[in-house]
Amino acid sequence: MTKGNNDTIASWELSNTRALAIRTLERVQNGAYSNLQLNQMIKQSKLEGRDVTLLTTIVYGVIQRRMTLEFWLKPFVKDPNKLDPWVRELLYTAIFQLAFLDKVPKHAIFDETITIAKRRGHDGVRKFVTGVLHAIDRQGLAEFETIADPIERLSIETSLPQWLIKQLEQELGFEKMEKIARSVNDAPAQSARVNLAVTTVSAAIERLIEEGFTVERSKVAPEALILHGGHVASSESFQDGWVTLQDESAMLMAPSLQIQPADQVLDAAAAPGGKTTQIATYLDTTLGGKVTALDIHDHKVALINQNAERLHVADRIEALKLDARKVDEQFADQTFDRVLVDAPCSGFGLLRRKPEIRYGKTMADSMSLQKVQTAILDAVADKLKVGGRLVYGTCTILRIENEDVIDQFLAKHTEFKLVPTYTEFGLNASDDRGMVHMFPDDFASDGFFIATLEKQA
Repeated sequence: MTKGNNDTIASWELSNTRALAIRTLERVQNGAYSNLQLNQMIKQSKLEGRDVTLLTTIVYGVIQRRMTLEFWLKPFVKDPNKLDPWVRELLYTAIFQLAFLDKVPKHAIFDETITIAKRRGHDGVRKFVTGVLHAIDRQGLAEFETIADPIERLSIETSLPQWLIKQLEQELGFEKMEKIARSVNDAPAQSARVNLAVTTVSAAIERLIEEGFTVERSKVAPEALILHGGHVASSESFQDGWVTLQDESAMLMAPSLQIQPADQVLDAAAAPGGKTTQIATYLDTTLGGKVTALDIHDHKVALINQNAERLHVADRIEALKLDARKVDEQFADQTFDRVLVDAPCSGFGLLRRKPEIRYGKTMADSMSLQKVQTAILDAVADKLKVGGRLVYGTCTILRIENEDVIDQFLAKHTEFKLVPTYTEFGLNASDDRGMVHMFPDDFASDGFFIATLEKQA
């Protein structure tokens, strides 16, 4: 075991961007969520703004490009997976910087990488890392054109598993699949929803500009803003509940419910509460309007309540710990005017924000999730009033979890009919049946699927 291979962060690392990137990557490889782990590391660190940006770039870049980096390292290290994990991540960070960060001088990358190898390891590690870096410098990185098979080549070039590339090609054709594959490694935008329960879009924009943000209006949803030049969750606008972090695509579900102020709404799989709090903005408590939000975990129910308090809509929300598949046990005699099912899914629409999910999942996972999705829809169907609307959505782009789920549901529940999903900007994102497909390359937002159903007499 090399020195420094434990999980305790040394004091010198807290002010070293690349050392912290390696720690973060090790923990993500051990199962931590990249976004949560990175935020935790930033809070622990002694880094300034530019260094935080570099840390974020390196961490997400290495996770996104992992298959590419392994392809490039293999000519110099026979089996990178047999290296000590921290040494492998150290080499991946160096190669990522060399290949993708043209503003970072090569000598700075080499010097810093070798220094970390010495400080976290021993002189043998330093010599090994130095030798690999100098060999890369002499020989250069392998060209993708050396891979003959086009699917394998695209898989390595974009760091997406071959099964996913083949599935998307089968469903969407090669051209669309390739556009998606090349888009998911772009940096995700900071997207925020203006909380219309307490302010207006124009007032929120003015305040955010005063706080130093560059603000861009969304082309996807009218209350969505794209923000640059700061950390939204640290802003006063966020803390005071004027805005909340939410992707543009995710904001499209609630409007299609066509909520009335007095409605009783069920949000069947609600955590962390982005859509719940958005639904709440349409409701009026003096008329009895309320949204009931369900999740199966106590800590996630608490998170819904925290978000509701921060956004000043807690009086319109009741959050409960309940599996949506057992909704009849809690609400045997109650029906709802509107039901939203933001179903648990494989999450392949979120590859920009959660790049690690591409590596561990298979088609079998989507098949298992489909059973959960159909079970939730079956359970909530009886809880919707005649004439009411049910909106189903996922943050994935695979047919098995989207259209196939809706078709199975409609075959079983003939009292429901599919109606066009409403988008306030009239987006050109609907198929010929009125279901919305937001692909990651369309608007640079998350991939999302939305179907709207009405219950007939």
